[in-house]
Amino acid sequence: MADADDVKEEEKQEDSKAENTGEKPSSGRSLPWVIMAVVVVASAGAGFGLGRLFAGSRTSETAELAPQDDLVLAGGSAKNSKKTWYYDLEPVVANLDVPGVTRYVRATLTLEISRELEQKKGNALLVEKKPILTNWLTIYLASLSLGDIRGDKNLRRIQSQITDAFNEILFPDAKPQIENVLFKEFPIQ
Repeated sequence: MADADDVKEEEKQEDSKAENTGEKPSSGRSLPWVIMAVVVVASAGAGFGLGRLFAGSRTSETAELAPQDDLVLAGGSAKNSKKTWYYDLEPVVANLDVPGVTRYVRATLTLEISRELEQKKGNALLVEKKPILTNWLTIYLASLSLGDIRGDKNLRRIQSQITDAFNEILFPDAKPQIENVLFKEFPIQ
């Protein structure tokens, strides 16, 4: 019991010193630090938990993908990668239809073409028709406003319209062979 009395006596002396010098007792100084520590730990725990919730575990996905050498991640499956081939178009620059301001877009496209069209014959056809495709694309992009280009829904609509038009230009009386138009770059200035 003598130890407890000594501790109480020391606390009283500290409190009286603090009152005489205008300082707060030592227990009052540590409270803000304790609160900050609790907030930091709680925030870190919440951030970790949310990260795990939204990110999920990547180890099972990568383990499943590793054995399949011919799997094309962009296409989604090995079966899909064997059905298409790709052709890169040269960049096209066009002024947008924005009154009072000079704005332009630079579009670099890749065509995803069906395997039904032999690659050698397809390349020859695309080289022959490239000026027509470039001209159509330039006029089409020049007809768009800034609002027509912004946003993912608008970009998907543009991809679809370009795909349809290119198929009509290249294969007017045949089955469409261009499956998709991919944007390599699409900066707006």
